[in-house]
Amino acid sequence: MPLPKEPNKLATTLTDIPPIAAPKAKRSTKKPASRVVDIPPEAAESSNVALLKPTSEAPANVLKSVNPGPRLASVKQGTTVRRAKRQVKDGGKKIFVLDTNVLMHDPTSLFRFEEHDVFLPLITLEELDNHKKGMSEVARHARQVSRSLDALMENIGDIEAGVNLNRLGNIDAMGKLLVQTTELQADLPKTLPVGKADNQILGVVYALAKQHPDREVALVSKDINMRIKARALGLLAEDYFNDQVLEDRDLLYSGFQELPADFWEKNSKGIESWQQAGSTFYKISGPAVKEIMVNQFVYCDAGLPLIAQVKEINGKTATLQTLRDFSHSKNAVWGITARNREQNFALNLLMNPECDFVTLLGQAGTGKTLLALAAGLSQVLESKLYSEIIVTRATVPVGEDIGFLPGTEEEKMAPWMGAFEDNLEVLNKPDPSSGEWGRAATNDLIRTKIRVKSMNFMRGRTFINKFLIIDEAQNLSPKQMKTLITRAGPGTKVICLGNLAQIDTPYLTEGSSGLTYVVDRFKGWPHAGHITLQRGERSRLADYASDNL
Repeated sequence: MPLPKEPNKLATTLTDIPPIAAPKAKRSTKKPASRVVDIPPEAAESSNVALLKPTSEAPANVLKSVNPGPRLASVKQGTTVRRAKRQVKDGGKKIFVLDTNVLMHDPTSLFRFEEHDVFLPLITLEELDNHKKGMSEVARHARQVSRSLDALMENIGDIEAGVNLNRLGNIDAMGKLLVQTTELQADLPKTLPVGKADNQILGVVYALAKQHPDREVALVSKDINMRIKARALGLLAEDYFNDQVLEDRDLLYSGFQELPADFWEKNSKGIESWQQAGSTFYKISGPAVKEIMVNQFVYCDAGLPLIAQVKEINGKTATLQTLRDFSHSKNAVWGITARNREQNFALNLLMNPECDFVTLLGQAGTGKTLLALAAGLSQVLESKLYSEIIVTRATVPVGEDIGFLPGTEEEKMAPWMGAFEDNLEVLNKPDPSSGEWGRAATNDLIRTKIRVKSMNFMRGRTFINKFLIIDEAQNLSPKQMKTLITRAGPGTKVICLGNLAQIDTPYLTEGSSGLTYVVDRFKGWPHAGHITLQRGERSRLADYASDNL
């Protein structure tokens, strides 16, 4: 790779750095007749292509691209526009310079840029080497990236020409891997320390942008401040979005849906109903079937009230089953009754032995932990459907870390389980007639059926016939969530609890959290269910604080 030309003078301030701009394309002076015009590669990604009418006061309007430096093509009235294919010449490919934190956040990010090229500075490889030691998730990701790079670059003759990213079978990666092989110098402001790794990567991006004025060079980083510095220098900078399941939290599957007021009128054609095992079933066919999925809850308050769960969808017909009313005291679960509609939905999922995986989302005080513990105690001690309750959670501190904790595994996890202790006090209400010895015996029995485990020792384990509760699941990455859920053996039920508004793990967002990931991936599976709890039931003070603070 050739070195850039030396500048005439050194830039001392941010304003001394010229903006990175592509060369202007020449406008065609020829007036073509009506014909088919190929959209140039740089304009292929533009979604605002339209037919524009020329005016007598000015020359014919031209097609413009969102990307900088597009080639222009004159279009007359009545011209038919034909889009180019996605994979175009090198001028349409971008060069993405990856920051180290992107690789350590997602070790497969090398293969997530489709037809574009990926550039790795030498300082990025150096930082990967510094983080590869240890048993943490970051160290494992660093080692995985190193193994992928070693396999990609094996038996490569000319490394400067680039390495095809699809060599390892990643067919979606159609670009090349470019590795820095020569020193790249850039005129960055003197106020940016040269020895800092972030500034060295910025220098590489700046030098590449000058070397390839016909291509778009962008920095990809999870570090917000680094992206701000890049934009201040006139460079393109982007966040890494390929790990996000959803761009907007409001689009996340809620697990229930309100039916329109005219539901019975539009879907009553050929309706069938019957009763079985104390529940009423409805087989409907109509436009509403397209909008629902298996294990989703539906309700209708207008006309003939209905609260049911979708049990089966077969083509254009769906089977609905009415729910068990857990808001009534006769159906109380370990003394707990549902206080709102969403809690009733949640208890129907938690008490259903055919539902192996349940996710509960909601803000503080909506009853996630209380409902899960009540359902677990009922099915472990009363119906004996499961042998014991296993509780674990992500140990991410809110404030400063208090350091190492003494004792065994359960003793070390005890401070993190304060929420479960509080809920156990509510569930284990003392019976005045049992006396002090009876209350102590009940408390000891409950304690023997609850095991507190650390996530650090979950690899390789298999839980058989357990009621597994994963608390604070919003702080887990998709890979960590997969590691925990795959521990489930025969007869095990997994419950994930979390609040997406309380993510404490760096580089995780509402869209990339492991909890969001499993909610989206498990929706529609007959043996999984999800409910987003809407209303807080802790206290009027807690509800007011959640809404106004």
